[in-house]
Amino acid sequence: MGVEGGMKCVKFLVFFFNFIFWLCGIALIALGIYVQLELKNTLVITSASASGVPIVLIAVGVVIFFISFFACCGAAKENYCMVTTFAILLTVIFLAEIAAAIAGYIFKDQIQTVIDKEVREEMKMYKSDKDIAKVMDDLQKGYSCCGATNFTDWFEVTEFKNQTVPWSCCKNNTDCTKKPTTDNVNNEGCVIKIEAWMKKHVVIVAAVALGIAFFELLGIIFACCLMKGIRKGYEVM
Repeated sequence: MGVEGGMKCVKFLVFFFNFIFWLCGIALIALGIYVQLELKNTLVITSASASGVPIVLIAVGVVIFFISFFACCGAAKENYCMVTTFAILLTVIFLAEIAAAIAGYIFKDQIQTVIDKEVREEMKMYKSDKDIAKVMDDLQKGYSCCGATNFTDWFEVTEFKNQTVPWSCCKNNTDCTKKPTTDNVNNEGCVIKIEAWMKKHVVIVAAVALGIAFFELLGIIFACCLMKGIRKGYEVM
């Protein structure tokens, strides 16, 4: 009776934690979409590496969403095969997340390089593409920045080689386009501003990831316990 009652508790915990996983999957999908939209409004992505983070978040969220639903069914029906499959898949995801965290830490210094490349590509297409021009203007006005590193970066663009800058670089709606100086132009580059925004929000992403990893570990443990109980042939009601 004690074992039966204990297995009932494990079954409930497996079901409960998978419901939490299901919610976490939705949260990751929403977070990935938010980051992607924010980057889209900030940069016109020209390389896959720049949009890698939101894509990974959405992909992991979708996988967790379906696996957790699958596991809830397995726990409810006390199906050994389904619970075992869930435990294996969850372990693989857990290990993949650890590998992704290590890779993210190793390559964190490359973020600035990627952003710098994106901003400079947009600057080159400022005059030829109205959509890119709007994104660049919104970026410079929204972040109070100018150019990649500073406003002199615009002088390297063919259309601005006579040392002019776009109107969005100007401070306090002043006219600085033809005679830009440190007094009438936003002095900070956009790369530093975007990187600062990303570093600020990466804390949220890290907190969500750690929370999910904790629940995943507990889920693996409880799933293994339930597998053991089912295999031994105890009836779990």
